[in-house]
Amino acid sequence: MSAGGDFGNPLRKFKLVFLGEQSVGKTSLITRFMYDSFDNTYQATIGIDFLSKTMYLEDRTVRLQLWDTAGQERFRSLIPSYIRDSTVAVVVYDITSESCFLCFSNSFLPCLVTFLHFICQN
Repeated sequence: MSAGGDFGNPLRKFKLVFLGEQSVGKTSLITRFMYDSFDNTYQATIGIDFLSKTMYLEDRTVRLQLWDTAGQERFRSLIPSYIRDSTVAVVVYDITSESCFLCFSNSFLPCLVTFLHFICQN
C-alpha cells in the first residue's frame, strides 16, 4: 500500500474512513469539516457516502477522500472493504455510552487490527 501516493506527485491523496455506531456523529464531523456548518436533523447514512476536499498547503496540494460509513449493524460486514487502501481510520463513538464503546471494541477494533496486521506484513 502506498500511504498517500507518489511523493514526487504534487497532488497527494489520502483516504480517510470514518467508523462507528449509528448516530454517534460521523456525518456531523465530516459536514463541519467540509462546509463549516452543522445540521440538527438526523438522517442515517445508508451504505456509505463519499466526499472529497482539496486542500492547498504551503508546498503541496492534498486531496482528502472522506468515506462516511453507515453505523447500522447490517452494514458492518462491509467495513473490511471500506478500510482497504485507506490512509487513516477515524473512529467515532459516544463517550457517554459504555455499550457504544463495547461495540467499538467488539466490532470495529478486530477489523482494524486485521487490516493493520495485513499492512505490516507487506
